Amino acid sequence: MTTNLTPPKWRQHIMRVLFLLILVGLGPDHWVAVFSPSQVPDPMSGVTISFYAAFAFLCLLGIRFPLKFIPLLLIQLVYKSAWVIGTYLPAKNAGLLDDNYESWFWSMAPGIVIDLLVIPWGYVYQEYLKDFFVWKKVAA
Repeated sequence: MTTNLTPPKWRQHIMRVLFLLILVGLGPDHWVAVFSPSQVPDPMSGVTISFYAAFAFLCLLGIRFPLKFIPLLLIQLVYKSAWVIGTYLPAKNAGLLDDNYESWFWSMAPGIVIDLLVIPWGYVYQEYLKDFFVWKKVAA
């Protein structure tokens, strides 16, 4: 039996708003840094700038096709959670927190909560997880 867990239109509109917020929040600064950098970035900063510029561009597509671009929201949820677990908490436990860590934490934590609320988890389960460990033979 197949169930249709397509999220309602209102939820898809909320996803569109989130994609728009990400686009507006990341796009301008990072695309300017790609095409008109104020200085030549070091390699890791260049990767970061390029990633966020690409992420913002893909969010533009997510506004049009919110269900097809749910993986972007999953990436955002995972990288923000990984930062809190792998960077913020160890720094906190080591007593190394400063204003920079706190500032980043307060930009990451709300994003995690928003992603958890906006992502349609029933749809994610149905489309991505339900058959994840079911291996089907591919016809030759």
